[in-house]
Amino acid sequence: MDAFGDGNFEQPELDPAAEFLAREQNALAGLEDEIPPLPTGAGDDDVTQSKAEDGNDDFSGYTVPKQVTEEPERIRKWREEQKTRLEEKDREEERKKDELREQARKELEDWYKHHEEAISKTKAANRESAKNAEKQFVAETDEIEPGTEWERIAKLCDFNPKTNKSSKDISRMRSIILQLKQNPISASKKV
Repeated sequence: MDAFGDGNFEQPELDPAAEFLAREQNALAGLEDEIPPLPTGAGDDDVTQSKAEDGNDDFSGYTVPKQVTEEPERIRKWREEQKTRLEEKDREEERKKDELREQARKELEDWYKHHEEAISKTKAANRESAKNAEKQFVAETDEIEPGTEWERIAKLCDFNPKTNKSSKDISRMRSIILQLKQNPISASKKV
């Protein structure tokens, strides 16, 4: 270590935070003298007292004046005109909303009226067709002749293969019913 000179490399450690605070205090030391303290008035509207939020009263003697800036006449006029335009637009929007609500209410009433009429017509048509179907069924039951049973069953079945694409495959049942319709099994053949 003698080659480097002294051999004592120990220097006192400086706290960087303490060094920063000392430097800032030196820089800000003269500012307090430049700003004259303002007199505090009890009812003065132009000044307000400021107090730190944490309860620190370091600045309790200082007052901060409110910024009182006069708006230019053009900006004041523009703000007033903008306010009136916005109020007019709000009134127009409310009027249009009311019109739309009234129109929607009328359309809904009309829809319910037409819907009820359609339902009542459908109910009447269903009742009528059910009565006719019942009358036809009763008339056909009176005319039961031996050997026509499979023909009556074939009338009740839908044999169109295109109508029931999503249902199960009933082609075998269809062919058996058609075969029985054409060649019915009589009671004498069963025994």
